[in-house]
Amino acid sequence: VQLVESGGGSVRAGGSLRLACAVSGYSRDTFCMGWFRRGPGRSREGVAFIARYSGTTYYADSVKGRFTISQDKPSVTVYLQMNSLKPEDTAMYYCAAGPNRATMTDWGQGTQVTVS
Repeated sequence: VQLVESGGGSVRAGGSLRLACAVSGYSRDTFCMGWFRRGPGRSREGVAFIARYSGTTYYADSVKGRFTISQDKPSVTVYLQMNSLKPEDTAMYYCAAGPNRATMTDWGQGTQVTVS
């Protein structure tokens, strides 16, 4: 599975960004797509997940109500709409795929989000 992120950038607090993850080569074991982030001096955090077939979503408490994960099946793209951004959302954001939330086997290169 190949994952290519786009859409990162710099934004002021309260602003919005939409990240996109272009997916190619889905494997039969790819049941879950997710977005992770690693901020300066922080450990990696899983922020949003979506089940590939059912569309069921899961969010970390830190982003619940502000971020929305979605997928467009025809274009095989996973999105992360980020609203009401805060400086603490500043991080490198990674798209990931795998059998479940706890086992992500494929990763993109990441896209930087900076909130000032």
